[in-house]
Amino acid sequence: MTKHDSVSRRIFYVCNVIFFLLLIAVVLFPYLNILAKALNDGKDTAMGGITIFPRRPTFENFTTVLGDKSFGRAFLTSACIVVAGTLLNLLVQFMAAYVFMNKQFIGHKVLLYLFMVPMYFGGGLIPQYILYSKLGLLNNYLVYVLPGCFSVYNMIIIRSYLNSIPASLAESARVDGANDLRIAFRIILPLAKPVLATVALWVAVALWNDWLTTLYFVTKKEMFTLQYVLMQVLKEAEKIQAIIKEAAMRGEVVNIKSNITTESVKSAQLIVTTVPIIIMYPFLQKYFIQGITLGAVKD
Repeated sequence: MTKHDSVSRRIFYVCNVIFFLLLIAVVLFPYLNILAKALNDGKDTAMGGITIFPRRPTFENFTTVLGDKSFGRAFLTSACIVVAGTLLNLLVQFMAAYVFMNKQFIGHKVLLYLFMVPMYFGGGLIPQYILYSKLGLLNNYLVYVLPGCFSVYNMIIIRSYLNSIPASLAESARVDGANDLRIAFRIILPLAKPVLATVALWVAVALWNDWLTTLYFVTKKEMFTLQYVLMQVLKEAEKIQAIIKEAAMRGEVVNIKSNITTESVKSAQLIVTTVPIIIMYPFLQKYFIQGITLGAVKD
C-alpha cells in the first residue's frame, strides 16, 4: 500500500490483511493448543482451560514419549521407510503414468479400468495376510514399501498432469533420436516436478503415519515403526489411568506416578509425529506453484 493508492484500494488492503490474519489464527490455534497441552502438567491439563500457553510447564510428557528405549531405532526405521517408500512410489507411478499417457498403447483404457477395480473391491485382511505370508513379506522390511508402491489413484493424478504437457516436446525428441526412457526422464520428468512433489508429500505422510502394517504383519521389535511404538506408549498411559480410576472407585490409594495423562501423552505424540512433516513441507512447497511447461514449446 502506497500513498498514491485510492481510498477504496486502501480499505481493500486493510480488510485483506485482517482476513488473512484471522485465517492464520484459526489455522494455528489448534496446533498451538496441542503444543501447550504437551508442555503442560498432565493433571492440570485434565482440568481443562488450556489455551495456547501452558499453565504448569513441564517436559515430562515428552520424556514419557521419547524415553522409550526403542524410540531411536523406531524413528530411524520410519525415516528409512519414508525415504525408500516415497522414491519407489514415485518411480513406479511415474513410469506407469508415462505408459498410460501414450495414446498409441493398445488396450490402455481397458487395462486402466481393470486397475481401478481394486480401488472399490478388496479381499480383506485374511487373504492379504495369506498372500504376504506366501510372498515372504511377514517380518520383512519390504512389507512397508512393496505392497503400496503402486497406487492407481496417484497414477491417474500423475497421468492427467502429464497429458497437459505439449506432445510436441516428445515428438521433437523422437525426431532427434531420443528413446522413451530418455524422453521420460530427461524431458517429461523435469516438467512433472509439481505433481511429483504433491504425490511425494501424500505418500510420505501416509508412510510416516502407518502403524497398522506393523500391527498386522510384523512381530520383531527391532522392525517396529515410530507410530507403532508411540501407540504402545499411549496404550500404556491409558492402562495406568484405568488402574488409578478403578482404585479410586474402590477407595484405594495406588502409588503410581500419575502426572501423565492420556490427553497429555496424545498431545506430545502429535507434536513429535508432525514436526518431521512440517520440516519437509517447505522444501516441497516451491514445486506446487511452478508452471508445468514454463518456457516450453507451445502447441
